[in-house]
Amino acid sequence: MIILSAKEIQKSYGADVIIKDVSFSLQEKDKVGIIGINGAGKSTLFKIIAGIEDKDKGQLYIGRNTSIGYMPQFLEFSQDRTLWDEMLRVFNNFIEIEKKMKQLEKEMSSLNPEKETDRMNSLMMTYSKLQQEYESNEGFAYESKIRGVLKGLGFSPQDYNKKISLFSGGQKTRVALAKVLLEKSDLLLLDEPTNYLDIESVEWLEGFLKDYKGALMIISHDRYLLDAVTNRTFEIENGKLTEYEGNYTYYTAKKKELREQQMKEYENQQMEIERQKAIIARYRQYNREKSIRQAESREKMLEKMEVIEKPEALPKKTYFKFEPKFRSGKDVLKLYNISKSFDRPLFRKLSFEVKRGDKIALLGSNGIGKTTLLKIIAGKLKPDEGNIVYGTSVFPAYYEQEQESLDMNKMVIDEVWDAYPELNQTAVRNALAAFLFQGEDVFKETSVLSGGEKSRISLLKLMLSKSNFLLLDEPTNHLDMASKEVLEEALSTYTGTVLFVSHDRYFINKVANKVIELTAEGVKVYHGGYDYYLKKRDLFNSSSADNKGKTEDVDSMKNEWLKQKEEKARVRKQQKRLETIEKEIEEAEERIKEIDVLMEQPDIYTDHIKCSELNQEREALQDKIDDLFEEWASLQ
Repeated sequence: MIILSAKEIQKSYGADVIIKDVSFSLQEKDKVGIIGINGAGKSTLFKIIAGIEDKDKGQLYIGRNTSIGYMPQFLEFSQDRTLWDEMLRVFNNFIEIEKKMKQLEKEMSSLNPEKETDRMNSLMMTYSKLQQEYESNEGFAYESKIRGVLKGLGFSPQDYNKKISLFSGGQKTRVALAKVLLEKSDLLLLDEPTNYLDIESVEWLEGFLKDYKGALMIISHDRYLLDAVTNRTFEIENGKLTEYEGNYTYYTAKKKELREQQMKEYENQQMEIERQKAIIARYRQYNREKSIRQAESREKMLEKMEVIEKPEALPKKTYFKFEPKFRSGKDVLKLYNISKSFDRPLFRKLSFEVKRGDKIALLGSNGIGKTTLLKIIAGKLKPDEGNIVYGTSVFPAYYEQEQESLDMNKMVIDEVWDAYPELNQTAVRNALAAFLFQGEDVFKETSVLSGGEKSRISLLKLMLSKSNFLLLDEPTNHLDMASKEVLEEALSTYTGTVLFVSHDRYFINKVANKVIELTAEGVKVYHGGYDYYLKKRDLFNSSSADNKGKTEDVDSMKNEWLKQKEEKARVRKQQKRLETIEKEIEEAEERIKEIDVLMEQPDIYTDHIKCSELNQEREALQDKIDDLFEEWASLQ
């Protein structure tokens, strides 16, 4: 069933046409990836669908009762609101019903049933309708649902009363995801949801989106995510939307195939047109009545021919090369017992080495201190304890994910030129052109640039530094696919040393030859790329710490048998508890139904004392159900 249909949608900002004649339809379970370069109009299309911006022309049909959940790329929260209060905003309707019911209960308890029977009956009828609406929509369980979702996204109960202003960028992104999940919308619009998420969170999001029951439209530069989740791809290019019936990998292959086919058809038609023109010219040279009629006939045929437009060539990839000015010594960096705390300990006694030519991905969950560690290594922060020793002829350069070093009041050309005044104007302009800043773009102020454009400036400045040890904090954030591929190739051929933080699994797989996982216990070093890390991590996690280092002898087999026996006993115990919980929930719900029936009887609802007692019992039962649901979810 079609839940959304767009026909010839157009949107302009001044003289700039962002999207033009965009048409598509969406089925109720479609999962669509939206592809296009930065500034192509992807976010604008989402805002039009979400009703945040008006279209200039065209038709937009949204199915009756179709709810839309929208997660924008740039999040907006009240910084003074707590996490729990932000989640409660999703359930304002239930909270209002609760308030009305409590007010009604208070008013009913103050009435004299014998003298104010009509008023009592009216209030009871209103109360019954509210109660039915509340229960049919599972209003009694909304707090349990909030706790379950927050737990799934990595928030602890200690986070509930924290102000959102205290959260990191990744945590704020998860707050937005939690709200969208709790809304249970028919259509989910996600604009770059993986920005600032750690790999564990991206993997969780991937699983959630795979299982999502409604329709999904997602703007993302995460190629793994798009391949795993989407079944359709919409590309927005030069304001137009083209549909591909497959995921991202299908789209890239199909686009290349279609572009080659279109070019072949165009070239064949052009050859045929030239051939016909040559024949017409010969006929006219004969200058006979019959030959002139034949020439005119062929001219009319050419006039009626539907001329194929020359397809645009596939965008040229921007190639650039990081090349260190000096070769460093074999030992690039040594960390000895590095510790750092802020309001809580981040890491303690970290020690590892970096050798020349290493391309190391620094992995770990959000909040574990990856960015802090990079800043310590870059000299931006001081460790609380420990020492950092650089090797000989090591010249580090640091790329920060927030681009805080950029001067928002400078023009693009000045931002680069002021950093490297020894370059002449031609050299600066050529470097900017390689990073897609051409013509008047170089005179834009940095403040008006998109996140991807700011990232490209920072990467260009890094390249011009000629450093031999690159420290990169989320270098692919805000970059489009083409820019990511260019960066991957440049770093793969780089002869210096790289230590980087990234949540882009595809990027890590292409670049890293070593992985260092930062954990609460310290660091784990994996001497291989991302695929090797995944394999070893899974093996490590599936092994018991008690069996570490033991050979597969009789004792280890016995220990394994005992472990399996204990696990089976634990599962049986858990299953038994689940059955008990389900039975208790069922009994509590049955009792609530009995109370509802009792409260509809005249001799009960006219007895305000009995009515109050039943209400109190009902509330206690609802609290019990909430607690049981929470325990049931954790056991599941």
